[in-house]
Amino acid sequence: MTTAFRFGSVGTPISTPKKPGGSVGTIAYLASQGLLSFEIGWVRSVRVSEKTCLAIKETASEHDVALSVHAPYYINLNADKQEWPKSRKRLMDAAYYGYLAGATDIVFHPGSYFEQDPEVVLEVALPRLKDCVDELQAKDVNVTLRPETMGKGALLGSLEDTLTMSAEIDGVEPCLDFAHLHARGGDGSVNSYSEWSQMLKAYSDALGKKSLKRLHCHLSGIEYTEKGEQNHLMLADSDFELEALVKALSDFDCAGRILCESPEHMDKDALVIKAVWEAVSGG
Repeated sequence: MTTAFRFGSVGTPISTPKKPGGSVGTIAYLASQGLLSFEIGWVRSVRVSEKTCLAIKETASEHDVALSVHAPYYINLNADKQEWPKSRKRLMDAAYYGYLAGATDIVFHPGSYFEQDPEVVLEVALPRLKDCVDELQAKDVNVTLRPETMGKGALLGSLEDTLTMSAEIDGVEPCLDFAHLHARGGDGSVNSYSEWSQMLKAYSDALGKKSLKRLHCHLSGIEYTEKGEQNHLMLADSDFELEALVKALSDFDCAGRILCESPEHMDKDALVIKAVWEAVSGG
C-alpha cells in the first residue's frame, strides 16, 4: 500500500472555533477532522513569544500533527544590497521561532527576477540561501528551508529554480505548489496526468527517488490569466484536475504532506483531497 500523505491547511480555516484560537486551537480542530498537518501562516511578520511556541509544539505533539511555517511574504533572495538584510531576517526569524514551535519545514517565496534571466538571479540567490542554511545548522536549528514554486512567470520560483536551489544546497528542498505550477504558464497547462508525471520524474531525477517520500505540497483551485496566478479558489470552482494529479502522485509512490490553500474553507477542500487520495491510492 502506498505510504499515506498527511493532509491539512496553510493557515487557520474560517470554521475554526474562536477559543482557544490561534495555532493551538487550529491544531486541535484540524486533528478532530483527521487532518494531521498544519502550516502556521506567519505571512505578514513573525511576532510570537517563546512561550507561545512551546504551547504550539506541545499541542502538535499531543495531537500528532506535523508542523511547518509559511514565512513572511516579503522575502526576496534577489533583493538589492540594502533590502536583503531585511529579507534575510524575516526568513531567519521564521526558521528560528518555527523550530521552537516544533516545525520541521519553513516555506518561503523566493523573490522576483526583476526582468533578469533566471541564471543570473540564481547566481545571487544561491550563495545567500546557502549562508542562511549554514547559520541555521551552526545554531542547531534543524529545519528544511523550502522555496515555493510560484504562480507567475515573472517570479523566481519555477520548478527548475527550486530544483536547482535544492540540488545545490543541503537543507533545501522545494515546496511544490501545484496550483501555482498549473497557473504559471497562463495557458491551462500542467493539469494532466502526463504533465504531473513529467514533473515528478524531473523532481526524482534532480533530488533522488527518496525525495519523493518527503514531498511538501500546497494545493487549491486557482484563477489565472495569461500572466499567471490571480486568486486561489475552492477546488470545485476551478479547472484543476485533482484526480490526474493524485494518480500521478500515487503511481510515483510519493509521500509527505499536502496542505490546502483554498480560500477560507481550506479544511473542507483538504478533506476532499484526502478522500480522492484514499480512493485513488487505496491508502
